[in-house]
Amino acid sequence: MDKSIRRFTLVFFILALTATLLGSFFKPAIGQLIENPLSLVDRKEEEEHSTDGLPIPISVDFPDVVELPKLKGKVAKDAYEDHLTAAENNGVGIIETKERLDELIESEQLVELNRGKGYNVEPLTHSHPYVTPQSKKIVEEMGLMYEILAGDGSFFSISSATRTMNQQVNLKKRNRNATAGNSSHSFGVSFDISYIRFNGKRAWDQKAQRNLEKVLNHFQEAGKIYVIKERKQSCYHVTVR
Repeated sequence: MDKSIRRFTLVFFILALTATLLGSFFKPAIGQLIENPLSLVDRKEEEEHSTDGLPIPISVDFPDVVELPKLKGKVAKDAYEDHLTAAENNGVGIIETKERLDELIESEQLVELNRGKGYNVEPLTHSHPYVTPQSKKIVEEMGLMYEILAGDGSFFSISSATRTMNQQVNLKKRNRNATAGNSSHSFGVSFDISYIRFNGKRAWDQKAQRNLEKVLNHFQEAGKIYVIKERKQSCYHVTVR
């Protein structure tokens, strides 16, 4: 046999054997592809989602940290005429009698002050624990700020609130420092905060008093209240503007 023919026959035999071996090896995959052309794509997607059971990190938007404004300074002494003018303009009118007080409470023009975050109302003997809704809102805002400064559970004490004119006259007989004539206490927008009673205890506490003064100063400078420090009564007389 010619050498070229024998060489051609050998190469053909090798190629045929190689094709047979490759066909037997890839036959399952080729058959699956013929039967379901998308099977390989599905398998790839399945592999990509094989981590579905694992926790997926998520992004969380945290709220901004709320910071108090910079509080500073001592309380300025506002003129009592300013207290009285604010009471006449923002109060419920002068409260002459207990009957008139009851009418205002019934119509919800006056609301009860009891206890809230950062403040407490002492048992009152010469006034009533009722003020206008706006005045109570200011008290609650002041209480919240005070508690943030002084610590959780800390509170200041309100020692006096709304008085009828009859009570004011009787108080004048007992206390020469009580205001003669009309008092801002008789309009439902004034109250006294003790500076010697904090957290239910009567004692000098300079740190607590400084915190209270920072709060009063902030609301005073914000144009929300007038303040007078009454040394003989150991309280701050506050009128909501």
